[in-house]
Amino acid sequence: MPTMTEVEFNDFKAFIYQHAGIDLAPSKHVMVASRLNKRLSYYQLASYSEYFNLVMDPDNKDEFQLMVDLLTTNETYFFREPKHFEFLKQEILKRWRGREFRLWSAASSSGEEAYSIAMILAESLAAKQWQILGTDLSTKVLLKAQQAVYMTDRIELLDQHLMQKYCLKGVRTQENTFRINERIRQRVRFKQLNLMKPLPPKIGKFDVIFLRNVLIYFDNETKKKVVERIISALNPGGYFFISHSETLSRITDKLDMVKPSIYMKR
Repeated sequence: MPTMTEVEFNDFKAFIYQHAGIDLAPSKHVMVASRLNKRLSYYQLASYSEYFNLVMDPDNKDEFQLMVDLLTTNETYFFREPKHFEFLKQEILKRWRGREFRLWSAASSSGEEAYSIAMILAESLAAKQWQILGTDLSTKVLLKAQQAVYMTDRIELLDQHLMQKYCLKGVRTQENTFRINERIRQRVRFKQLNLMKPLPPKIGKFDVIFLRNVLIYFDNETKKKVVERIISALNPGGYFFISHSETLSRITDKLDMVKPSIYMKR
């Protein structure tokens, strides 16, 4: 594997910060080199600088997106941080009296978060109208989310009742996989969206927004811009969820903390 120089790492670091707001720490140097190495092999390139120049060429839009996917994809799993789902169920959905409940999974990755939420909504809202929007910068993970097929090692926190009710287990060659059933899939739609750019005008308003395990990668200036942009789509009195490892201290004055990592819009 070619060695990625400090200058080359800084080129990718600057690019992904400008494009996605992600501030890559120096400790990510090896990870970046490892993820991009196969692309150098594919094109038979001798250095990461050559690959960087290649993806910056406007004629290589597909490779550009592939590089973005490689540098921004993060691992997730079903019912991550379970206290959030319990709060959603007990404190929000039990009191819901509106016509249609809309929820946005703003960094949905490969869909585990959005489908976890969908199962809770299906259980709690019964025949009431509800819908979920899942967005991500990576087209690769969005395709996986739309396919809704997962390995069974992603379900450690998935209740067996929900598994049996809303998932279809694979058989034969698909024995170690499962698929979210159609009843759930038809209520969840996925769309590519860059949180660093203005929101699409037709995105609408939401009663709850999840933005978890994303802000930890941003500096404070980027956090402020992203949070202000996203909560503009949150209804007054709506709830905003971040990860327990993140904080909104000195980020915005438009949200009040209900409990750590859970906020309400004034």
